[in-house]
Amino acid sequence: MDEQDKPGAQRAVIAQLLPELRAAARMLARSRAEADDLVQETVLRMLRGLPAFVAPPELAHDPQAALRPWGLTVLRNTFREGWRRARRERDHLEANPSEEEAPRQSDQESAHEVRDLARAVSRLPPSMREALMLVCARGLSHEAAAQICGVPVGTMKARVSRARRALAEALAPVNA
Repeated sequence: MDEQDKPGAQRAVIAQLLPELRAAARMLARSRAEADDLVQETVLRMLRGLPAFVAPPELAHDPQAALRPWGLTVLRNTFREGWRRARRERDHLEANPSEEEAPRQSDQESAHEVRDLARAVSRLPPSMREALMLVCARGLSHEAAAQICGVPVGTMKARVSRARRALAEALAPVNA
């Protein structure tokens, strides 16, 4: 393999490993969302470490066979780091309870709030909904979102602002 083609080929192999990484992550994580986050972090770490990766001599002829064990090791280590971090945070919270901490909502209350939010978002005009999703949910800059929608940046900022205001009004508690 040509040395210039090596990084591109390795990236392609990482892409081919995604289903296997997802399956392994689903075995480790408690939810599909956590597994997806774990795979994403694993792939980012693999891509960052790719320039320093050296395949074992016995697997150098087969990039997939070389990258597979490394990818699963990175996945496992990423999971363990997250698990340790969560445990430290939980231990810290248990050791330092805050009187100001609000009581936790039940899952049912949270589910109702999510449904209310989804309903309120669906009632927004399409242009405002699109602006909100691009900027707030996807995390794009106003400039990037404006370019995608083919509108001036000021228009995008106004749409996001109006969408946020409309959601705040729709979700405001009713004062009886």
